[in-house]
Formats: sequence, structure tokens, C-alpha cells
Amino acid sequence: MASDSLSFETTQLGCEFDVPASVAEFGFPDVYVGMEAGLLAPGDGIVTDRHHASADRYEADDPQNQIAGQISPFTLSGWLRHGCERVVQGLGGSACHPGEANADFMLEDVYERDLNSGYHEKGACVDAGDDDCGCVVYDLFGGFGDRAGRVIRRPIRFSPIRRQVDVVKGEAEAHYRQLSTQVRSRNEEDEGQPLRQADRDVVGNLVGTWRLTLRELKPEYVGLLVEAMDYLDSHSADYEMQLGGARNFGAGIVDAEVVNPLYTEDELRRVYNRAQAATNAMDEKDELWREECCEEFVGALESRVAATEEVMGDD
Repeated sequence: MASDSLSFETTQLGCEFDVPASVAEFGFPDVYVGMEAGLLAPGDGIVTDRHHASADRYEADDPQNQIAGQISPFTLSGWLRHGCERVVQGLGGSACHPGEANADFMLEDVYERDLNSGYHEKGACVDAGDDDCGCVVYDLFGGFGDRAGRVIRRPIRFSPIRRQVDVVKGEAEAHYRQLSTQVRSRNEEDEGQPLRQADRDVVGNLVGTWRLTLRELKPEYVGLLVEAMDYLDSHSADYEMQLGGARNFGAGIVDAEVVNPLYTEDELRRVYNRAQAATNAMDEKDELWREECCEEFVGALESRVAATEEVMGDD
């Protein structure tokens, strides 16, 4: 979808939306999240490419292994959704609960507890026959009937070889390893007795981008992604806000932010080129985004959340 064929959709907003730049000057519908992490251990969320090494020559912890792979979009999507929910709740709104009220896995009173802490029943924000009036979390993540989420969440492809990484495609430089540790008893009388050995696929020293694509260009979507990444970045050390991870590995602490949407593809690549500094044009775009554009997108989000809560309150 070419940016020159896009326009901002503002029909659901209760406020004026005016940015001092045309849609064509932004990189939409793509939104890039810049990510840095010392270590990620997302469980089953890593798929690797080992076709170059036969089974008898492959040593998982050998630093010379040049293994590429992908980080699952399922792991990434859950992390992003947590951030989006917290932002909406912080604005006085409620978010669609991700699970059904009658789910077989539901523990007693858990669903009711969630509804009392910033969620509404899954799909309760949608009027019958009109699936375009739900809350902004419903919009972005979908999961209701045959309606897809309005944001496409791709996997992050990673490689330890810098020249094979293209951040415009949502790729990152990172190094795959397999870690093995002894899980020991924490009971004082056991004196640290080993209980079992745990093997874990991990990705270390990750630097790159996660490419998101909006199916519809609504300002509140951009505002929510920006605010969610700010929230996740400022709460990155909180266990519940980590990207996958496990306590024993200290994994999942991620520095993240939405890369300036005004950057061209060449400027985006320049951000991650250690041999190049930012240009004067990039500095000017940073100021324009920070001082005049960003607050407009966030304002659109605030207006959308307020409008949704008003409608739900009338029901």
C-alpha cells in the first residue's frame, strides 16, 4: 500500500486532528519499533535456521555458530498488547478482555476480577451488526469472529551477520545461543540441591526493528503504538512487562521506542549504521515529530478512548 494513496481516517474522533506534514511525508502504513535487548528467552518463540550444520558438527553453545532465525510474532504480540492495555486503562478506559467469559481454562472469579481492574467483556464494546465501533484494543488486535486486527504483527528475523540485516524489513542483529542451567531448591534445608536441568533457547545482544503495518490509517492507532512503547520501555524491568523471559535468566528486558515515522528508508537504515551519525534533516524531523506531530496522534487516542467509554456508559 503506497503512502500517497493513504489518508488519515478521523471519523471516530471527537477532536480536531492536524499535523504539519502530509501523509506522504510519513512512512505509513508501516510503523517501526526500535528494539535493544541484552537477552531474550521467549520459550518456544524462537525458530532457527541450522541447515548449514550437520548434527554431528553442530555445537549449540559454540560462539562461531552463525545461526539466523526468527522471533515469533505471538510472543511479540502479547507483549505489545499488555502495553496497549495499560495505556488505555491509564487514560480512564477499559480494554477488551482477551479471553471468553465461559472459557474452560478460567479459574474461579478470575474473569470477574479482571473486569474490575480495567477490562470489559470480550466484544462488549461492539454494537450488534457494527464491528467498526469497538474499543481501540479491539480494533488493533482483532480476534473476534473473522475480523483481523488492524495492525499486522510480523516476526522479527535476526542474524548475527550485520550485513545480512535490513531494518526496513523488520530485522535485527542478534546472536542465538542455547543455555543450560541447574534449577536448584530454594528451601534452606535442601542447601541448594539441584532439582533438574533446564535448557533454554535464547537470543542475545539484539538490536534492530520490529515492523508493524496498519491495515487502516487512524491517528489513534499510531498514538496507541507510540504510548504503548513508551510505557513498555519505562517499565521494562517489571516482570509482567518483560518480553517473554524467565526470572532465572533475567530475560526479556527490552529498550523500545517507535522510530520517528517521518524518516525515509535510508534514514531508518542510518539509525542502525554505527558508522554514520544523524543528518541535519533527521534532527529537524526529530524536532517536528517531538514538538508538533506526536502530541496530535496521542490526542487522537485520548479522544477515541473517551468517546468509546461514553458510548459504553450509555449502554
